[in-house]
Amino acid sequence: MKKDLINEFRTLLRAQMNELLHDANRTVSDMTEDNINFPDPTDRASLESDRNFELRIRDRERMLINKIRQALERIEEGSFGQCESCEEEIGADRLRARPVTTLCIDCKTEQERQEKIG
Repeated sequence: MKKDLINEFRTLLRAQMNELLHDANRTVSDMTEDNINFPDPTDRASLESDRNFELRIRDRERMLINKIRQALERIEEGSFGQCESCEEEIGADRLRARPVTTLCIDCKTEQERQEKIG
């Protein structure tokens, strides 16, 4: 893969990670500031429900941060953009859509087909 394309993906991945980390820090900050005491149990339950939803989102984002870190490691190792299954180059359009991917579109399609069967 060309160096300028690698730099494009490195920049994209770092920007995504910074945004996710910023959101996570904001969530932690907001939750530590929200020591509101609701006299109404329904209001309290609503707040707890919202917090649980926010934490589920942050957990998914934590997993995405790990995938971003792995993609950045692959960039440094020189294996970024190479399909883990068939070892062919993953298309730039696919990488732009999902830069953390490790499979080309054909291998991913086959994986999803196998998951439906099994």
